[in-house]
Amino acid sequence: METVHSGIEIDGGSPSDIAASIARLITGGRLAPGERLPTVRALAAELGVSPATVSQAWQALSRAGLIVSRGRAGSFVRQADASWLPPRTQGLAGHLGPTRLDLSRGTPDPLLLPRLGRALARVSAIADTPSYHDLPVIPELERVLRDGWPYEAEAVTVVDGALDAVSRALEASVRFGDRVAVEVPGFPPFFDLLDALGASRVPVAVDAEGVTPESLSAALGQKPRVVLLQPRAQNPTGASMTAERAERLARLLANHPNGADVLVIEDDHSGQISTSADVSLGRWLPDRVLHVRSFSKSHGPDLRIAAIGGPASVVDPIVARRMLGPGWTSRMLQRILVDLLTDGESMDEVAEATRQYYARQRALAAALEGFGVEPTRSDGINTWLPVHDERSALVQLAAAGIRVAPGSPFLAPDGAGGAFVPGAFVRVTVGMMREDASGVAAALAAAALPHPPGVYSLEHRWA
Repeated sequence: METVHSGIEIDGGSPSDIAASIARLITGGRLAPGERLPTVRALAAELGVSPATVSQAWQALSRAGLIVSRGRAGSFVRQADASWLPPRTQGLAGHLGPTRLDLSRGTPDPLLLPRLGRALARVSAIADTPSYHDLPVIPELERVLRDGWPYEAEAVTVVDGALDAVSRALEASVRFGDRVAVEVPGFPPFFDLLDALGASRVPVAVDAEGVTPESLSAALGQKPRVVLLQPRAQNPTGASMTAERAERLARLLANHPNGADVLVIEDDHSGQISTSADVSLGRWLPDRVLHVRSFSKSHGPDLRIAAIGGPASVVDPIVARRMLGPGWTSRMLQRILVDLLTDGESMDEVAEATRQYYARQRALAAALEGFGVEPTRSDGINTWLPVHDERSALVQLAAAGIRVAPGSPFLAPDGAGGAFVPGAFVRVTVGMMREDASGVAAALAAAALPHPPGVYSLEHRWA
């Protein structure tokens, strides 16, 4: 039964009930950032429960990043962290405090990145002094990139990461008011980026084989300027596009009345650690596809290198614009990447990382099935898990010592895709789950199911 205490509506008297009630009030705006909460003892007295019960709820809310304790001053609704980040990216970043197991970041396991010592030892310790007008990609790296490109690209260059590549491609191709077809669920920084450019988002749905032809056909009816997609290990769902699906989408773009002038931008951010075959619509539409290949997930985010390949009419303006800014991506870093891409031991390390990520995905999926949760088929390091209630799931998992990413930033809830993905979700970075798949699955199942029997709750702490 719902009761009001100290101006706060609480439904139930268990730690999970109290935490979930507070979480809903914060999410719904009933409790504002910075607002002071009742003391543990005061709320416990009003609810008729022990102070330890309220304290457990407060601890869970704190781990979920919803409230913060200021000692004797009391507990307060947390104000936004990372205010320098764009809105949805900020929601994705979440709370930066400690936790037992952080599965929220979407980053690779640092223990599975190739070691840099050998490459650093082979790269000259003396910095180059090239002409400011030299080509921005060193010939050795361009040869390696072209040898592994999924289609014959007219022009290839490198920039500072996949998001930099997508940002520059959109800035070169999209004007204020243009429409861009983008996956929903999709990568929150893409939504923020399109908003910053003044572009309108047209949602396209994603299933286990990639963007669905039906949703792309509907999107083309709105005359988008660009289609932005992730061909492998789609973030957040982990879906990878099949060659059959890619060909069907390419033929749809080629034959649709509104498809002739559409540019396709593909963000292959996890290709090097994906178990799926390399795929690109550029195999059928080489003059209209800009393919982005990042090495952050496979070789290290701090390398800050992604390659862009596609028609010169798109790539050359990007190169020219960069010459008026950063100019080029560090050639020393480029040489390190060439070494990592061609050294046998480094290649073996990346292959082993791919096997480890695959094994972790399979282990979690099998464990979830044992608890009655049907997992999605996921590639790469992330998986997309339906839950009964997002905020309650975050709180319950935080109480178990596990942090995951909230699903709402991936759903563009301001009207761009709710018809495709009803319900609540969380994204789990399975790539960081080194052990105890059964224990993690138990906690996830408790969050995913409304009232699962025999699994973890706030009262059953994960250890």
